[in-house]
Amino acid sequence: MGTSPSSPGGHANADSAELHKFSEAAHRWWDPDGEFKTLHDINPLRTQWIASHVDVAGRVLLDIGCGGGLLAEALAARGAQVTGIDLAERALKVARMHALESGLEPHYECISAEQLAAERPAAFDVVCCMEMLEHVPDPESVVRAAAQLVRPGGWVFFSTINRNLKSFALAIVGAEYLLRWVPRGTHEYARLIRPSELAAWARRWGLDAVEFRGIEPDVLRAGWRLGQRVDVNYLFACRRGSAVG
Repeated sequence: MGTSPSSPGGHANADSAELHKFSEAAHRWWDPDGEFKTLHDINPLRTQWIASHVDVAGRVLLDIGCGGGLLAEALAARGAQVTGIDLAERALKVARMHALESGLEPHYECISAEQLAAERPAAFDVVCCMEMLEHVPDPESVVRAAAQLVRPGGWVFFSTINRNLKSFALAIVGAEYLLRWVPRGTHEYARLIRPSELAAWARRWGLDAVEFRGIEPDVLRAGWRLGQRVDVNYLFACRRGSAVG
């Protein structure tokens, strides 16, 4: 998870409480049984889902809101030239240290998606923004930046949580308070995003929808699986057209 400091209108697009929350837990980012256990559990699934759409080997790839580098390292292991960006400095320090241990070579920067888009438009073959949009005040600004950062014809991948009574019951009450899969207060219901909203933002900034998929618990295998229902956690794949506003 990460956040972006400025939107196109010049206003801060970051929540200091969110940055503090994730920074405080940064040293436990790579603990598979810690606060980020759910991310560890779904990381192979989302990595494979991305690879099912595009062969990332040799591609120039951006991970927006990279946190401690879970997805960035997984994609680098598949041969991608990965840049990870985040505003949580502690998380980036952890990401850099873990990369030294793993022998992988993602490049990490403390910069917002909006600022990077202004500096390096159309610089990436693939852009990922996973489990991050629901943590910023202006998620559409991040979608716009992602569209500007990817080259024409390139891929953009998002994941977030739907906003409805079921997602409130499962992703917040169930996951945070009953099952304690993630720390309490990780998500705010008002910041969750309906697929229709995300698709509209993507379309507005020149991204063509390709696929929505759900991420759901696999009770029999005590893990996670892809599904067709997008009423709680979901993934969204899209491609940039020839022009971006």
